[in-house]
Amino acid sequence: MMDKQYRCSLSRLLFSYWKGEERKKAWIMGLLIAALTIAAVYMTLLLNDWFNSFYSALQNYDCQAIYHGLIQFTGYAFAYIAFSVYADYFQQKLALRWRRWMTEKYLARWTAGDMYYRMEVFSGGRGDNPDQRISEDIDSFTSQSLSLMQGLLQAVTTIVCFIVVLWNLSETLTFTLWGHTFHLEGYLVWTALLYSVAGTWGTHQVGKKLIALNYEQQKREANFRFGMMRLRDTAESVAFYHGGGRENQALFFRFLLAVANQYLVIKKNKQLSWLTSGYGQIAIIFPFVVAAPRYLTKKISLGGLMQIANCFGKVQDSLSYLVNVYTGIASWQACANRLRAFTDHMEAQTKAAQQAEKKMRITRGGHVLALHDVQVDLPNGEELLRHVSMTFKEGEKVIIRGSSGAGKSTLLRVLAGLWPYAEGKMELPAEGAMLFIPQKPYLPFGTLRHALSYPGEDAGDDVLIPLMKQCRLEKHVSQLDTEGDWMNVLSLGEQQKAAFVRILLRKPRWLFLDEASSAMDEETEAALYGLLPHLPSTVISIGHRSTLDKFHERGVEI
Repeated sequence: MMDKQYRCSLSRLLFSYWKGEERKKAWIMGLLIAALTIAAVYMTLLLNDWFNSFYSALQNYDCQAIYHGLIQFTGYAFAYIAFSVYADYFQQKLALRWRRWMTEKYLARWTAGDMYYRMEVFSGGRGDNPDQRISEDIDSFTSQSLSLMQGLLQAVTTIVCFIVVLWNLSETLTFTLWGHTFHLEGYLVWTALLYSVAGTWGTHQVGKKLIALNYEQQKREANFRFGMMRLRDTAESVAFYHGGGRENQALFFRFLLAVANQYLVIKKNKQLSWLTSGYGQIAIIFPFVVAAPRYLTKKISLGGLMQIANCFGKVQDSLSYLVNVYTGIASWQACANRLRAFTDHMEAQTKAAQQAEKKMRITRGGHVLALHDVQVDLPNGEELLRHVSMTFKEGEKVIIRGSSGAGKSTLLRVLAGLWPYAEGKMELPAEGAMLFIPQKPYLPFGTLRHALSYPGEDAGDDVLIPLMKQCRLEKHVSQLDTEGDWMNVLSLGEQQKAAFVRILLRKPRWLFLDEASSAMDEETEAALYGLLPHLPSTVISIGHRSTLDKFHERGVEI
């Protein structure tokens, strides 16, 4: 049994789109798909009647009736094809709309409030490849959901339409058991029902483990891809260590984990294929076996036999819907579980952030930055900083020193609102007045102009070129409108120079530098730090070099 929390989460995944701002268009298109599906089923109902008349004409060598039947079949078949094609067409369009809507919502939530950072740093790996969840799983979930719902509608409609016909085609079955005579009305319907129930139960017993196996397979495949992506991102560092051999071992081990699970999936699919294939093949001949005695006793014609066989097949096939789509349901449920887990992780991080806000009392908008008895912990609960109290006045230039691992960078994360494991009281400037520069700046893919202007609007040549020359990036002026992966094109020292271009562009009131010149030579460092006094900025730096002291008025030891 699914617990209540899972059912609510699954219903939210399924129905949030149908209750959202696009619900009118979604329902109109959904009803159109339903109408086309029902119309296609109605065509199969007409074709079922056609079986009786056409095969009876064949049996009677009635040429005129045969030619008329062929023309009639052409019309029915064309209508059925048209209804089916357009039902699939609108289903794919609706799936794409649903995917776009869900992707927009998930991207907005993942990128809001530094969620992407919190899930990566504080989830202990439970974020489980958010890129795959948003790009692949949403696509699979929307398309498979609509496909399964359309299939279910088609099955239900077929049962409603054909079960009455099959009941009317069934004569009363009389048999004697334990000395008593029994009369069974609609025996063909009961036979189809029992056959389908037996097949559905057997399929579920064999295939229920596929759900967990598919979930685990996606996870292991994603981990394998992530390992290769990580090698690309850290290619130079690995190359300096000549670590290709170790990386090969690690990647191949992840691949073997995926292969091992895939063997289990293949084995389970083999068992399921034996059952479903055997079930399907027996279903072809089963109605003939059931109805043959009536044909052999000439109670029904060849057309009647074919009509019964076709009608029985339609009812049995619809009742066996779960058997036919069990593999698809297992894949869909595994996909839904991954999206549910991804949603739960984001909700957990949101709650953690809300709880952190309650522990840390923050006031904003003043002209000082002050910490009052602040305690900072590690995610495992271990104490990192205790009873931190310090004040920075607007316009000051302060350097924070301390041994590696003392908590200097973590303290900046607390000030930036990125570290939830802290409590106490802080007085902070307005949020838009603060700019944090990490040791390794982020440069987005695109033009160099876009990378230097990030995260604001692209600046013009008249602004950027003088700043690039001031920050000693003049050799890249000609590449301002060249697209590239600048985190790989520029050296770390040049990336840090690019960060200083951003500083001069933004002119923040409060500037926080975390080892922002560690990859520069001392002469360049002095030149760039020499630009900061000309800005209306309070500067708070973290650094180990004694050469930075002359650019700061006082020091704080952590």
